[in-house]
Amino acid sequence: MTDKLRGGPLLNKFHQGSNNKKRGEVTGDVLLDRGQWASKAEFLLAVAGQIIGLGNVWRFPYLCYKNGGGVFFVPYLLFLVLCGIPLFLLETSLGQYTSLGGVSAWRTICPLFGGLGYASQMMILHGCVYYIVILAWALFYLSYSFQAELPWSHCNNTWNTGACFLFDHHNHTVNSSALPENATSPVMEFWEREVLRLSDTLEELGPISWKLALCLAMVWLVCYFCVWKGVRSTGKVVYLTATFPYVMLFVLLVRGATLPGATQGIIFYLKPNHTRLADPQVWMDAGTQIFFSYGICLGSLTALGSYNKYNNNCYKDSFLLCLLNSGTSFLAGFAIFSVLGFMAEEQGVDISTVAESGPGLAFIAYPRAVAMMPLPQLWAVCFFLMIIMLGLDTQFVSLEALMTSVTDLYPHVIRRGHRRELLLLFICFVCFLIGLVMVTPGGLYVFQIYDHFSCSGASLLLLSIFQSLAIGWIYGAERFSSNIQDMTGHSPLLLFKLCWKYLTPAVCTATFVFSLVRWSPLRLGKGLVAPGWATMLGWLLTLSSVSLLPIWAVYALVVTPGTLQQRFRHLCSPATNSSLGLHHYSPAVPLSEKPKEPIIQDCMT
Repeated sequence: MTDKLRGGPLLNKFHQGSNNKKRGEVTGDVLLDRGQWASKAEFLLAVAGQIIGLGNVWRFPYLCYKNGGGVFFVPYLLFLVLCGIPLFLLETSLGQYTSLGGVSAWRTICPLFGGLGYASQMMILHGCVYYIVILAWALFYLSYSFQAELPWSHCNNTWNTGACFLFDHHNHTVNSSALPENATSPVMEFWEREVLRLSDTLEELGPISWKLALCLAMVWLVCYFCVWKGVRSTGKVVYLTATFPYVMLFVLLVRGATLPGATQGIIFYLKPNHTRLADPQVWMDAGTQIFFSYGICLGSLTALGSYNKYNNNCYKDSFLLCLLNSGTSFLAGFAIFSVLGFMAEEQGVDISTVAESGPGLAFIAYPRAVAMMPLPQLWAVCFFLMIIMLGLDTQFVSLEALMTSVTDLYPHVIRRGHRRELLLLFICFVCFLIGLVMVTPGGLYVFQIYDHFSCSGASLLLLSIFQSLAIGWIYGAERFSSNIQDMTGHSPLLLFKLCWKYLTPAVCTATFVFSLVRWSPLRLGKGLVAPGWATMLGWLLTLSSVSLLPIWAVYALVVTPGTLQQRFRHLCSPATNSSLGLHHYSPAVPLSEKPKEPIIQDCMT
């Protein structure tokens, strides 16, 4: 794989002795095969599992309601066409063409921008630390869902306080003097006092919750065994993890549609408000939703695409997967808001008081609604199983992408014996240890800082800008289109070339500038505002990934021989096979070792 990818001293230095060896010429231990997807379905399900996650269920419906209902689709579709699909196709086809993970692919296609690969892997590493904590919370709720009476449906638990009060349609008109001081609901007390054991300030981290730590360890164990055999195990697991959430979503959708008040909830979800289009924040929300939900700039799409056959029609796949992603988000809105409408009618309140986003929807609003249904245990189990499955495949596919990138950097070191499994175990264990900070009483605040800064909109937007510049201007949009045509038999639409060169970087730059202008301190749980030192730590998390772009570029320029002009020219040229030379590019010759197959009429392999 990387054995034949040569680009001068800079790249040769990092291929760990692989330059003078062909794939079959190994000494000592047997060099394990890199692997490919056993079928096209495995690739499609793996990508679907990666990009279709919690954001589709708990973020998109709320943003749609908050930002003008059906009108929100105008900015959403605009960002989808100008940024989402072009960058999705770019990353997927880049991996398929080079047959390399995120780091090696960028160092091969445009060595000066190799920092894009390192930055994306650092963001994946940050994501692996905190994203899995959500699954630990969901597993905690799931374990309590088998009780005869759901513990968040009443105030008779050991963790409940005197302020606990059960609000429902029988007592929502009760005189305010009859309510306990600072009255809270049982579901809120279960979330804050039993699950999180939430402290009052960020400074009070407190001891580790052994129940949550056990849930976190169990989820990490499952992730490890999903990925430990590489694409061979990942490709099989996604058949369950990528399809099961759709079964649960359909079940919840049918159940929600039959509840009283469901129609009112759906009306609130889609009711158009054209005046919202004049609010810049609506456009910002649409842009960030696209970047978050499509897994762009995280290197995972490149890694997953690298296991495809060379002639796989990644062009058609990108359209289908993007349609599936956005369609799932739209469908999830009906399942969520039909239930929220039911809850609003049961409590006799306006739906705006129960509509929430993020963890508030998954662990407060929806559990409260489930407790009001007949057979609440059944629907609680269905809901939290869906949450776990949605997050699980996103987690372990991201982990697979990280392992792919590291393995492709050092194939002759890692692809021997059980070294890959041991390295994966080490990464999982270290991430688990770091994640223990987030299962302390102050862990929610740490989680929110990680979530806001480590894989933030600013980081994703910056990487998107430089990805577009690297392909559109340095490597060449026409050249890249020729690569895709050589693989699939289809030349991408002119719109894609325009996006890679002009539209995507322009839109991302404008959104990035707007996000800086409208920046405000992060608000944490219990209405706390992140203190200055926490904000500084957050920006350090952001810089830990973004800073790798200039660091790599400077390093590459320093170690590459020649004059400054020669160095730039060399580092802006693709590292092709040595027989081709650096400056005699042939678009019909793949950079990978995967054999080309005849392209049949429908261009599917």
